[in-house]
Order: sequence, then structure tokens, then C-alpha cells
Amino acid sequence: MKIIVDAFGGDNAPLEIIKGCILSRQENPDVEVAMVGSEELIRKCADENGLDITPFEIFDAPDIITMEDEPTSILKEKKDSSMAVGLRLISEDKGDAFVTAGNSGAVVVGATMIVKRIKGILRPAFASVMPTSAGPFMLIDAGANVEVRAEMLRQFGIMGSIYMEKIIGVENPRVGLANVGTEDHKGGPLQHEAFELLKKTDLNFIGNIEARTIPAGCADVVVADGFTGNVIAKMYEGAAKELMKKIKGVFYKNAKTKLAALMIKKELTEMKAYFDYNRYGGAVVMGVKKPVMKTHGSANAVAVSAAVRACAEFVQTGALDTITRKISDLKAEE
Repeated sequence: MKIIVDAFGGDNAPLEIIKGCILSRQENPDVEVAMVGSEELIRKCADENGLDITPFEIFDAPDIITMEDEPTSILKEKKDSSMAVGLRLISEDKGDAFVTAGNSGAVVVGATMIVKRIKGILRPAFASVMPTSAGPFMLIDAGANVEVRAEMLRQFGIMGSIYMEKIIGVENPRVGLANVGTEDHKGGPLQHEAFELLKKTDLNFIGNIEARTIPAGCADVVVADGFTGNVIAKMYEGAAKELMKKIKGVFYKNAKTKLAALMIKKELTEMKAYFDYNRYGGAVVMGVKKPVMKTHGSANAVAVSAAVRACAEFVQTGALDTITRKISDLKAEE
């Protein structure tokens, strides 16, 4: 198995990406990791920081897609970028999965047009695994599709449920539809139609859920249009960061609180690690023929390694084959 990593995606490239590949090799020695990007710059960065990259294959790609580039540039002006080359490599079966911290729009366009959608999938979606007090949940769509149809939300629920069961290990995942209330009649026409479609599937559909109950673990899969999902994700991350800052401020207030912090340092460290989104890697582009994962733009080495691990599990569990069969069966029933 070979996971290809974009060495020039995100704010901390290429140093943190290289470190992440090295960390991944240490944590997952059975998984082959290759880098794609300017070979000259990758080797220069590694040399300057005393990093040994001799075990890694490097696919040379001279160009870089920046956050300012148009998403469609991956198909034309930036077709020789690290992201475009990496996606072409997995589409040509020269790799099993692709990881990048680069331009989100370009990832969606590239995954859709280069790697291609699974037959029957209407739109790929960003699927982010995030923490709650009761365990991880998946938010799908987390920002790939601002406008959707009800049929797409049904597909998101199906794909999310399979991922959570096969990769995360959640038995019979609870699927909820993000809405403004829990009553069946809540929401607009999109939510009403999606509710009915999801109710008719064999999913463990629990109905509408409110955003305020997500942190408590009300559902294992939260289905939403990309606009709503992205707002939920960004608010979730921002609130968690501010809460941690406030907690830190309380414990650093005076000598008494500092002593208290010292006494529960282990527990505080464990709590911070539990809610660290980096340990989940990022968002899977769900609905394309090969695993593609978009890590956070500020991804560090831990996030890169986690993304590689998640991609490897995606391949090993055969979740993509299950999704393909399920979508095919759904189309046949229609």
C-alpha cells in the first residue's frame, strides 16, 4: 500500500509535512509513504533541518496551488502542481490514497475531475471526523457543496454511516439530519424531503438534531448541506479553542490556581489531547474512487500522520467497495 502526500499543501509546508511523513513511517511501518512536490525544495528543507528522507520516494512536481488560486486551476494552469500530480498518480493506480493540506476548492475539483466520482454519486462531500464528550462523530458535508438536493443528503448519510462503522468502529451508527429543531416538521423544503428519504433507508436514522446537542454526542453521523456543515465545523473548532484558552487563563490566574493546575496536569493534558482535531487527520473527500483526505491548512506533523493512518484504514477495510455497492443498490431500487 502506498499513500501519497502533498509536500506543498498548507501553511506549514514543506517542513511539517516532511516531519509528518517521517512520523507516519515510525507509527505505521507497514504503510509506504511517498511525497509529491519540488524534489529540490523537499531535499533542501530536509537537509536544513537534519531530517532523513532516504526511505521516501519523491514524485517531482514543480508547481504549487496556493490558497489564492481558483479551484479550477488544478485542471489547467496548475496541472503540474503537487496536488494535481498526486491526484493523477492515484487515478493511475500508482498510489492507493492521497493526502493534502492545500486549497480546499482545488481538492474537490481535482478529486471529482481527476480521481472521478464513484458511479451513482451525485456530489463528493467533505466528511470530517470530530470529537464529542461521548466519542467521535462525522460531519458530512463539511463544506464541499453549498447548495445540495435531498438525494445528495441521503447519499451523504449512507457514506458517512459506512465510514463510521468500517473505519471508526461504531456499531450501527446513529445518523441525524442537522436542522433548526428536532420535530419532524422543522426546516425548509430541503430538510423535509431529505428527512423522508433518510427515513426510508436501512440506516439507523434518528431524525432531526440541533447543533447544540452535537458536542454531547447526539449522533454518530451528522448530515448537512455544505454551507450549514461548514458553519458548524468552524464554530465548533473556534468555541473549543476559546474554551481551552479560558481554562488555561483560570489556572494561570494566581499561585493557588497554578498549584491546582500542577496537581491535575495529567488530566488537563489528556483532555486537551482528546479534543485535539489533529488526531483525526482532517476531512475525507467522500464519494470518489480512491481515498483523498484534506487535512487542515495549519496541519502539523501529527495531523499528517493521522491522515495517512486514516487513509490506510480506508483502503484496508474495503469501505470504498461497500460504499460503491450500497450506492449501486440504491440506484437499482429507484
